Amino acid sequence: MKKTLIALALGWLAVLGTAPAADRPNVLFIISDDLNNYLGCYGDPLAKTPHIDALAARGVKFDRAYCTFPLCGPSRNAMLTGLYPNSNGILANAQIFRQTVPSQVSLPQAFRQAGYFAARIGKLYHYNVPKSVGTNGHDDPGSWELELNPAGVDRLEEEPEIVTLTPGQFGGTLSWYASPKSDEHHTDAMMAADAEWVLERCAKQREQRPFFLAVGFFRPHTPYVAPKEPYFGWYPREKMRIFPTIDQNPPEVPAAALGSYKKEQDKLTDDLRRDCAQAYYASISFMDAQVGRVVAALDRLGLAESTIIVFTSDHGYHMGEHGLYQKMSLFEGSARVPMLIVAPGAARGATVSEPVSHIDLYPTLAELAGVKAPANLQGQSLAPLLKDPKAKGRGWAITQVTRGGGARRATVTRDAGSDGNRFFGYSLRTDRWRYTEWDEGKQGRELYDHDADPGELVNLVSRPEHAVTVAELSEKLRSAAQGTFPADGKTPAVQEGPIWAPNLTEP
Repeated sequence: MKKTLIALALGWLAVLGTAPAADRPNVLFIISDDLNNYLGCYGDPLAKTPHIDALAARGVKFDRAYCTFPLCGPSRNAMLTGLYPNSNGILANAQIFRQTVPSQVSLPQAFRQAGYFAARIGKLYHYNVPKSVGTNGHDDPGSWELELNPAGVDRLEEEPEIVTLTPGQFGGTLSWYASPKSDEHHTDAMMAADAEWVLERCAKQREQRPFFLAVGFFRPHTPYVAPKEPYFGWYPREKMRIFPTIDQNPPEVPAAALGSYKKEQDKLTDDLRRDCAQAYYASISFMDAQVGRVVAALDRLGLAESTIIVFTSDHGYHMGEHGLYQKMSLFEGSARVPMLIVAPGAARGATVSEPVSHIDLYPTLAELAGVKAPANLQGQSLAPLLKDPKAKGRGWAITQVTRGGGARRATVTRDAGSDGNRFFGYSLRTDRWRYTEWDEGKQGRELYDHDADPGELVNLVSRPEHAVTVAELSEKLRSAAQGTFPADGKTPAVQEGPIWAPNLTEP
């Protein structure tokens, strides 16, 4: 049945083809879920990620890339709409951008309108993991011509065996399992197989239409499930790192900065921390193997030289740093993401140290492919940095998060501070500094010098010798935060009634 659907969808290639595809690059957009920079190409001494490392060697690695919001739904919607969360209205997971900015043309939709065949495999917009695996989740049907949602043993069979700190829950809790089943039985490997099949079909039709293929792997999102062999064996428990607990953070760190701490972490022992870290690393290596399969298919089919490849994650992830786990902090571990771009004419094996953002991917891909993009995109094109990794961009990236109640369906306001019981934190990352304000500074501020303190362990914000730096960065942060709102001053509101969807017969 699956192959029939693929064949029918790809049958549109000959019908809807417009200009020849020879001079238009394809796009392979790969995104992982809840992945921090525990990768070999980012200098992690424990990680075994040969395939992602090889991808970095053939393209450009962005060393300081950041999400707009360290939570799946807001981050992914910002990336795919080209609008910051304050402009697309998505501040929580259970929201769909067609209910807030219904006419916004998404990134894959823009490629569809330009004649591309757009397909999705797995998670691009938000899913509830693992319960939504095998479904469309909170997807946008107008973005794709083909959606594939395989589900493996990690979703269908193994939940009773999963170790979890909070019984009965998996997706938002620390949970893990070393599966006795081999790769091909797991969801991410099934997605890699689907991607190979789609690429084979696209290769046969490449003279008619280029493709935009998005592959959204679920790993290493909790529950950290991966085949026991070989992946868990690559990471002996005794070599896993143990970070200090939350009460060892310096007293000058605001309470809001540690607000993502979850009560279940009180159950963690050092042995459980090692188990958790081992499973997280194993899940990364399993996902890495699937990335290798997809890229190898691209090479085997002769598509690599005409294809732009993007690899990233929706946000960073804590594994004990600052005593925190998972996401929703504004520390480096939660805000920073891996981001690699391989493109025709781009540098190879290069590293960009300029701070960049997920919000920059939409205008970058549109420029590289010659695709018309909406005029309201809020990012910068990274095309100049791909050609000259020493070039300068905007010089900063901004990440925001919420604290307190009311975030799920709250109305976005231009006030960057509080909204009832809820307040915002904004963090600005430059090449040297991370500067953060909670509730416009009323709930605390932070300043970290990454030249001297890459672990962000010394908050310098109150030291007199840094007063000028704090004043300059505060002004820059507030200006950047205002720039995350719509240029017309009209903040988005949730639309009641049925979800708007574009005409699915359009190319």
